[in-house]
Amino acid sequence: MRTLLEVKDLRVAFPTDSGLVSAVSDVSFSLNRGETLAIVGESGSGKSTLLNLLGCLDRPTSGSIRIDGQEIAELDGDALAEWRAKNVGFVFQLYNLLPVLTALQNVELPLLLTDLGAEERRARALAALSLVGLTDRAQHRPRELSGGQEQRVGIARAIVTDPVLLLCDEPTGDLDRKSGD
Repeated sequence: MRTLLEVKDLRVAFPTDSGLVSAVSDVSFSLNRGETLAIVGESGSGKSTLLNLLGCLDRPTSGSIRIDGQEIAELDGDALAEWRAKNVGFVFQLYNLLPVLTALQNVELPLLLTDLGAEERRARALAALSLVGLTDRAQHRPRELSGGQEQRVGIARAIVTDPVLLLCDEPTGDLDRKSGD
């Protein structure tokens, strides 16, 4: 099986008025394609920070992240953004849906960074909404959806690009058991 993710000696420290606060310390692991990894810990233990690092939203203070053989530190800002758009799907803890867009438009948003035409983008967004059981809510804005429906729109947005790496920060917290499964 091919290694998808290699993390070595990862550290993140944030400066504060009272000194450096370590958010992630000496994290090392690898993950093969097709494997699932759960990161568990207390609130404030650095789980979201680690996910942001793995998704290339933040850069580590030190250490190495290789995704699909690519050392992330070697990419400049533009190359990193392009790589992230093509390879990473995020399910954010707080959904991060744009309130002025419909569910369909929120799901389609990551596809605007691809070369797909409007018709193909719409078809893929509808397919992703179908996978989470929300095609009937495609034209609703976030304020017209329940928390669980918003979370499922966030999941659809994360999977619509068929990412190499799917990062989920408490992805089923607002879902009933059946929807969560």
